Amino acid sequence: MRVSRKGQITIPRRLRERFGLSHDVEVELTPTERGILIHKRTAARHPIERVYAILDRGKDTDGYLEEIRGR
Repeated sequence: MRVSRKGQITIPRRLRERFGLSHDVEVELTPTERGILIHKRTAARHPIERVYAILDRGKDTDGYLEEIRGR
């Protein structure tokens, strides 16, 4: 596989069919230690992924809870 001048790649048909990647499916690229992971974007995300790193605000958990509760 090669990356085009526009930064595009072509996923082989057998892989697109195997993983259900039709022409209108969105994918996400995730950097890993070994390279880039490509996976289909889904509407439903795992609950942990929705809150991952939400507390990275320099505050403790109690302070964050007070903030979002309006205290």
